[in-house]
Amino acid sequence: MAAHVLRLRLALLTGALRGDTGHVMRMAAGAVVLAVAVAAACGALLGLTDASAEITLTVTVLCGSAVTLAFAAAPLVTGIEDPLDPRRFAVFAIAPGPLAAVLVGAGLLSVPVFALVPLAVCLVIVWAAHGVAWGVAVLAVVLGLLTCVLLGRVAYAVAALVFNERRSRELTGIFLLAVLVVAVPIVVFFASLEWGRRVPSQLVEVAGLLTLTPLGASLGVAARTDTDGSSWIPLAVALATLVVLAGLWVLLVRRMLTTTPRPIAARGRGGLGWFAILPGTPGGAVAARSLVYWMRDRRYLVNIVVIPVAAALTIAPLAIVGVPAGAIALVPVPLMALFLGWLPHNDLAYDHTAIWMHIASAMRGVSDRIGRLVPVLLVGVPLLAVTMPLAIWVHGRWAVLPALVGVCAALFFSGLGLSSIASALAPYAVSRPGDSPFQQPERTGGAMSQALVLVGALVAAFPALWWGWLALTGDASEAWVAFWVGAVSGVVVLVAGVLIGGRIFERGSTRLMEFAEAT
Repeated sequence: MAAHVLRLRLALLTGALRGDTGHVMRMAAGAVVLAVAVAAACGALLGLTDASAEITLTVTVLCGSAVTLAFAAAPLVTGIEDPLDPRRFAVFAIAPGPLAAVLVGAGLLSVPVFALVPLAVCLVIVWAAHGVAWGVAVLAVVLGLLTCVLLGRVAYAVAALVFNERRSRELTGIFLLAVLVVAVPIVVFFASLEWGRRVPSQLVEVAGLLTLTPLGASLGVAARTDTDGSSWIPLAVALATLVVLAGLWVLLVRRMLTTTPRPIAARGRGGLGWFAILPGTPGGAVAARSLVYWMRDRRYLVNIVVIPVAAALTIAPLAIVGVPAGAIALVPVPLMALFLGWLPHNDLAYDHTAIWMHIASAMRGVSDRIGRLVPVLLVGVPLLAVTMPLAIWVHGRWAVLPALVGVCAALFFSGLGLSSIASALAPYAVSRPGDSPFQQPERTGGAMSQALVLVGALVAAFPALWWGWLALTGDASEAWVAFWVGAVSGVVVLVAGVLIGGRIFERGSTRLMEFAEAT
């Protein structure tokens, strides 16, 4: 039975190379890109043979943990159908235990695992060059490969049982956005390091902690042997992880063999997009509706595009007057945070008469306020998370990164909180749905609410700005004070703004409806 399943798995892999010319060309191009990426990664790993033990520990554990996490996360959101789904074998009356073992063996025959094999060989060579015994190095990579395969099997099973009905391209987009948010800062940070010197102690500590977790324990078996010789703790964690994953996999196989999936006709939420992903609550409905608008309405899209452009335009005048490039790099990101927080200060007016749905359903104001902030958070958080490390890279002092995060958090969250109040208290006329975003109607007001949100956000963020300035011009340890002051003040203003704005929305529903009808 095992040999038959393995032959089927190999047939599936080779069958992917058959088809029309276009399909074959795409598969060939993908294979070439993968081969080039693997070759580049192997070259980078082999370059660690002459590096210090700390650098080797940091790079191998951090990168290995990221790969392990990818095996667990990708099946949950990508929507790829599992060719080794245990339910496909239900008609053969195979016991759950043997079937689970066979499917793990077949899982080793996959493209991701094939890509990891050369990397594993390079890891063994690198660790051996650092004095680690060959047996320990081979044991470490074998444990790592088994952990990845078992995590992938468990993740596929969980996705099939739980998330299959709610999986969509929107969820995949969120996953890719999350990968971008995590990957870009890591790449920027690694690119900024001078690898000929000692790795920052904080990074070494993070890598050391990962060797005590299921993500990095297997690699820690060899890496910790190279540094301090305490490899028995990672070994115990890695073995315990494999035992837990194997037991969980057997239970999931048993569950999948004894349950019947719901028929496709009963899945009534398949084409609802964001409405199928977000919670079925009033706030979730508002968030889903707002996301649809923000991604399709030109009026919203123009506002999003203008913000990074406006922030970037501040670079030219500062450079002309002779401000150093390191200082200029820290200016655009806080400006983007300020404008992103200011962005929803009049979002209620963009609904026009559609606001009647919220009012007629007696929706709580807090639900409306929270739901409208979701699109801005979904755009703003990744944008700031990607641009902040880039700014620090140009600036050159990573010690001030916490200060920049605190300042941006204070400006962004404070702006969102004050915008939640302003949009319900003082909306002003905007272009109607379907009109050009550059065609603005005559206004009798609106400048005051715009200015108050901007000035209020700056006032709320002043403590963080002050401590950030001290960190920039003096002691870098003040950066953490700026971080906590900015984070706390921003969250406090955000929560207060949502509560106050919700109350204003509920009490002024008649006034808001009259405004929508009149504009």
